[in-house]
Amino acid sequence: MGETMRRYFIWSLLVTAVGLALAVWLGWSRGGVAGALSFGLIAAVLAVLEISLSFDNAIVNANKLDGMAPVWRQRFLTWGILIAVFGMRIVFPLAVVVIAAGIGPWDAIRLAAAEPDEYARIMEEAHLSITAFGGTFLMMVALGFFIDEEKEIDWIGGLERRLRRAAGVQGLQVGLVLVVLVSFASVLDPIETGIFLFSALLGLLSYLALDMLGNWLDAEQEVAGAARAGGLGAFLYLEVLDASFSFDGVIGAFAVTKNLFLIAIGLGIGAMYVRSMTIMLVEKRTLAEFRYLEHGAFYSILVLSVLMYAQAVVHVPEAITGLLGAALIGVALWSSVRHNRALREG
Repeated sequence: MGETMRRYFIWSLLVTAVGLALAVWLGWSRGGVAGALSFGLIAAVLAVLEISLSFDNAIVNANKLDGMAPVWRQRFLTWGILIAVFGMRIVFPLAVVVIAAGIGPWDAIRLAAAEPDEYARIMEEAHLSITAFGGTFLMMVALGFFIDEEKEIDWIGGLERRLRRAAGVQGLQVGLVLVVLVSFASVLDPIETGIFLFSALLGLLSYLALDMLGNWLDAEQEVAGAARAGGLGAFLYLEVLDASFSFDGVIGAFAVTKNLFLIAIGLGIGAMYVRSMTIMLVEKRTLAEFRYLEHGAFYSILVLSVLMYAQAVVHVPEAITGLLGAALIGVALWSSVRHNRALREG
């Protein structure tokens, strides 16, 4: 068992060692021994934060990757993860500041290095748009799992059966998201309402565009047998999904530290563990063995989307988000174990 775990997590452990060494060196250059210890601890905390917030992401990734063409699965686990680590953990925070402050990329980097408090303030001002976009996209993802006529397994039977049977109602998924969206928008200040609704609609359009692209590519695959094309839609979907999951972690990281480079190190370490968990779930077919684990992940995503909306109104500590997600997945795992035991005893 230990050898198996090392095989899946060897790269994550190597990245952890390198990342913590960089964090310690960065802290040493800023404040000697005290700085080195402080930066090393913060990097470790950020890595744990990212893992706790993204375990459901690994489960959803594994579910999607299981049906992907092998070549595209490998591309996501290599290039896709690099995009996730460097794009979302480094480029995305810089891009937000570039757009919000109207400055160049190099100036944004200098601002992050020389004036971290100002950099964090600009990121915080963009928080409303980020949470609205991410919350909408993730809510569409979660409801898309439950409102599906082809879904065969129900965990919370009464609720899930009703949602599955209602899948034939055209526009139900979008309608439910809009109801929740308008409910939260109604309690915001008039100035914030427009920003919130515009960003949320962009999230909705992004999901619908990727869904249409995936359906079109799937149709092309059926006609032409082009497995490469079918994998492209899933690849793009997973990249945007990972970005939506990352919004919460990136914004929450600024509550721990204002240092962009330390944030990139900590979240990058966490992202590598998400990759390792994804590979393990796919290769060991854990989702097939624990039938309700996927349900727990999608309930976790649904809760995360609501909490992202709620952050537009009140501050929700990242610890609550991570604990709720972990609790739902834990209960789903326990239910799966009970189901398997009942089958063996029956």
